[in-house]
Amino acid sequence: MSAFMQTLVWGIFAGAIYGIAAMGLALVFGVLKILNIAHGELVMLGGYVGFWAFTALGWDPFLALIVVIPAIFILGIILDRIVYRNLNRLIGEDKIKNSLLVSFGLGLVLTNLAQWLFTGDERSVQPSYAGQGLNVYGVLMPYTRLATLGIVLVVTVALHFFLRKTYPGKAILATAEDYESAELAGININRVYMLTFALSAALAAIAGQFVTFTYALAPSIGMYWTLKAMIVIVLAGTGSVLGALPAGILLGVVEAMSGAYLSQTYKEVVGLVIFLLVLILRPQGLFVRK
Repeated sequence: MSAFMQTLVWGIFAGAIYGIAAMGLALVFGVLKILNIAHGELVMLGGYVGFWAFTALGWDPFLALIVVIPAIFILGIILDRIVYRNLNRLIGEDKIKNSLLVSFGLGLVLTNLAQWLFTGDERSVQPSYAGQGLNVYGVLMPYTRLATLGIVLVVTVALHFFLRKTYPGKAILATAEDYESAELAGININRVYMLTFALSAALAAIAGQFVTFTYALAPSIGMYWTLKAMIVIVLAGTGSVLGALPAGILLGVVEAMSGAYLSQTYKEVVGLVIFLLVLILRPQGLFVRK
């Protein structure tokens, strides 16, 4: 029983990172209606900023978030102004196709830039308390994983409050619903698009910082995290930003259980099977009403 619970806990911890990574992609897709294939590269860059803060400045990896989040938030503003701004007025298939091409090229640029700056070696962050944790009836809960889950929950609640209770958040929701009506109502949709993309980048940066002490950090991880985020938003439903967290936890638990009781070889396959079943049986997603 303890082995089952341990596997379940590991799946929840992994799924929390999947969820926070997918929230940013879901936000951009829901509001800007573009598919940002370079989202995983933003996760990767957030990890490298956190790695730099840990190695060069000696900061705790969680404290480093005060540098990681603003740095990638500003990068998101720059990318929106330079790269994605011209896509905003496109509609339908043209917008999707052009965003795929542009973001794919951007992903290659960011990957090569990271490889030039940091080399292709795998890196990780190991704080002094990395091996410590709680032992609850034989189930190990490392402090780093507990803190990660706690921060993800806080960020999710804060994002919900921001979108529902503040004027910029309501403007984002209105633009996602109907950008033409929002513009007629006086909302500056270009500013909303810029803020949305910057928030998406900041969420990716948070996930990237957690990757530094949970997984290996390398310039090549971008596509892996983009694919994970895409699977999660399909499970949650493409219009469900906050549904990304439970969908991410579901994916993490499924992968952990399949890896423990089937084989590590089939862990990724089982997640993709769930992905295909949801597409076939409930294409609107698990957390979106018809």
